[in-house]
Amino acid sequence: MSIIEQMLLRYEIETENDIINALKEIFQEIALLGLHNGGFFKKAAFYGGTALRILYDLDRFSEDLDFTLLEQNSKFDLEDYFPFIIDEFEALGIEIDLKKKNKTNKSTQIESAFLKNNTQIHSLNINLDSIKSILRNLHNKKSLKIKIEVDINPPIKFHVETKTLLMPRTFNIISMTKENLFAGKMHAVLCRNWKNRVKGRDWYDFEWYIRQQIPVNLIHLQERLYESKHLDNHIILTNELLKKMLYEKIDTLDIDKAKEEVSIFLKNKSGLEYWSKDYFKLLADMVKVIVK
Repeated sequence: MSIIEQMLLRYEIETENDIINALKEIFQEIALLGLHNGGFFKKAAFYGGTALRILYDLDRFSEDLDFTLLEQNSKFDLEDYFPFIIDEFEALGIEIDLKKKNKTNKSTQIESAFLKNNTQIHSLNINLDSIKSILRNLHNKKSLKIKIEVDINPPIKFHVETKTLLMPRTFNIISMTKENLFAGKMHAVLCRNWKNRVKGRDWYDFEWYIRQQIPVNLIHLQERLYESKHLDNHIILTNELLKKMLYEKIDTLDIDKAKEEVSIFLKNKSGLEYWSKDYFKLLADMVKVIVK
């Protein structure tokens, strides 16, 4: 049995969407191993929804690999680590193509809440022909795409910890702690602007953090709000101000669009029926904070 087949055993696969989500997650883990081999985590930390999923058991799938440097470095280049990622996929008999995406002014404006001008974006394209024997005809596309982003000029004042993954083999990576991951997600909830679209995943994760009783690192969230110009630098972020900002965001939330967007990332969709503006305001009242 191949490593890919072993890793697929962790998933309950019944539909094409199930195997797409499972393969994306497996390929994310292979890419993480490649980055580890290249010494990437001596300089950077894993964060975002995929980190929450892979390292902290968030019960939804995630698409992209998001990283932040531990120290600001405008000369950092993720392409230095491409050979290590490619080597790991080739060792498993999988063809991939890694390309650096040059951001335009237009895309920078669209993604201005998170993807600053100095955020490096790369795409990982995986050819599935080499593993079609284990796909059981559930997946009819020829490739999967995973976006890799590295913030090379991040807001500082966050904390990290070492986490261990066992597949494709045992290795360690550096991740933001859950409190700091929550700060990043809270920034997404408050500031992400998709024009007429809603990222329901942000609100699903927000609910998950509350259920897990994880506090948000107020200092790191404040730094992110300063950097994105969503909070004036002379204003101190307090728990009361945070709840006020959450209420204002919830008042503009399109609940139906949020449910629709997150659904494809969920195996079990139960609980979405409770989503409403009043429900999210109830969750907002339950937010816990730490200051460190």
